[in-house]
Amino acid sequence: MVEQKSGSNTIENSDSTHKITARNVNVFYDAKQAINDVSIDVDMENVTAFIGPSGCGKSTFLRTINRMNDTIPSARVEGDIRLDGQNIYDPAMDVVQLRARVGMVFQKPNPFPKSIYDNVAYGPKIHGLAANKGELDIIVERSLQRAGLWGEVKDRLSDSGTALSGGQQQRLCIARAIAVDPEVILMDEPCSALDPIATAKIEELIHELRGKYAIIIVTHNMQQAARVSQRTAFFHLGTLVEFGETSNIFTNPQETRTQDYITGRYG
Repeated sequence: MVEQKSGSNTIENSDSTHKITARNVNVFYDAKQAINDVSIDVDMENVTAFIGPSGCGKSTFLRTINRMNDTIPSARVEGDIRLDGQNIYDPAMDVVQLRARVGMVFQKPNPFPKSIYDNVAYGPKIHGLAANKGELDIIVERSLQRAGLWGEVKDRLSDSGTALSGGQQQRLCIARAIAVDPEVILMDEPCSALDPIATAKIEELIHELRGKYAIIIVTHNMQQAARVSQRTAFFHLGTLVEFGETSNIFTNPQETRTQDYITGRYG
């Protein structure tokens, strides 16, 4: 169930350059409030990082952006979240199409138990993005190239995606998300299960994808946030405490709670 605080179709003072605009978002699980009055803008030009201690609400808020919380019966979202000005919680919104526009990469790599080729081809097939096998081949190759994986798997596309290493599986999941030509990519702790070498490849990939998609990454690793993002949002106890340029958040935070978290006093 979703309740809108505002019935208007536009957000006052919202900048048209923002891909995502969220205003006064609250999330409840039954009576427990997990997100408290969060407002934020996300653009295409910058990678946005969500940081904060465990249980602070950063992943919960991330999941509101492609309505993943809809899968939890006890969840209720209030407020206004828009993609290119369109209310994503409008009853007329096609959630399947929304999730094609807003792809998600999860904490643990989750390739389908199918071939590498079929993992990437799955989305374009069900969304009718390819008229024939030749077009599908082009989409698969382009997606794997963008995910930095083509050179490693081009001669083994019929192998199972689950046979790849952890880092390769995560890049395959990114290729799978890219294949349906999304506008936004959400990454929920995408490197937490990976070794340092695989993590470095994912971070390099995020740099390469910047500007092609609006990218939001949730990370518990502050060094990672500093490396990959240009804008950082600090969450604490379900509240957005501070949001701004990454360099400022880490070197000159405006809020005491941010300063305490950055310097390791809690978290």
